[in-house]
Amino acid sequence: MTETDITRLTIRRPDDWHLHLRDGAMLRAVLPETTRHFGRAIIMPNLVPPVVSGAQAVAYRDRILAALPAGANFTPLMTLYLTEETDPTDVRRAHADGIATAVKLYPAGATTNSASGVRDFDKVRPVLEVMAEIGMPLCVHGEVTDSAIDIFDREAVFIDKVLKPLRKKVPDLKIVMEHVTTQNAVDYVRDSHKNLAATITTHHLIINRNHILAGGIKPHYYCLPVAKREAHRIALVQAAISGDKRFFLGTDSAPHTDPAKLQPCGCAGIFTAPNTMSCLTEVFEVAGKLKKLEAFASLNGPQFYGLPPNDATITLEKGAPVTYPATIPTDDGPLTVFDPGFDLHWRVVD
Repeated sequence: MTETDITRLTIRRPDDWHLHLRDGAMLRAVLPETTRHFGRAIIMPNLVPPVVSGAQAVAYRDRILAALPAGANFTPLMTLYLTEETDPTDVRRAHADGIATAVKLYPAGATTNSASGVRDFDKVRPVLEVMAEIGMPLCVHGEVTDSAIDIFDREAVFIDKVLKPLRKKVPDLKIVMEHVTTQNAVDYVRDSHKNLAATITTHHLIINRNHILAGGIKPHYYCLPVAKREAHRIALVQAAISGDKRFFLGTDSAPHTDPAKLQPCGCAGIFTAPNTMSCLTEVFEVAGKLKKLEAFASLNGPQFYGLPPNDATITLEKGAPVTYPATIPTDDGPLTVFDPGFDLHWRVVD
């Protein structure tokens, strides 16, 4: 059977290795959209205030579990927000107790709720050395925040100015370059022989910077890192469909209500949780690589994190175009669902 003949596809239940659930009413509104298809997710800690300690991670995990829809089989994998005051002992304990799966590095000011992030990387080196010792991954938002650096160049500069020196100083540290957006990042991961992987989002596989800016500003396509040129999008697709175990799905699904997005200084983030699996299957089908979808969405991430793949499966079926709600309601206003700009013919049926 050729790829063009496939109309039904069963894969291991996928995981999301980069997810924003927020808190409170927003958490309750968006959590069902992830638990419908995903078995686990790495939960981002950039709340207000951020989740910086093991005790705070336990409390946040409990709020997530309390909000689970009835019958949901979903495990939140918690992360700690790295600050210059993070206690290495607390990190070690949280990991040993199964509370925290990873630590998240935000350069200060890089994205939503990142003001508490790192400015002086030497101050967090003791934490990173403990993490290297215990095999705890560092999830990195890979952009510099220097206003003199063009926003489209900030990922490439981060690799050269921050990531390469950091990895030389702590070579045994496992690092995930999150939501990569450039050929530069893809090449850097491919050229690295150990302890480095990258997540790729649903939306960065589909949109380039023209989608944001050409023909009028599209705030619902604005995210950080911002989408880049078409050549970079193609490089991401090639990495995702390659089967290379160092690339896996992290949606960076990041909900903001429309009132927060549609203002003079709108929030960065794209909400892809409801339709990610339909979008991804379409992308892989167009590339003629449907049989590689399971590796990207379900196998590569668990392998890097040292976890088994999910036992359960999901089945996708191709048919008439799938319709998703344009928005979902929240207590604070509507939340727009990502529009890929083309018909989706694949749906999860089981």
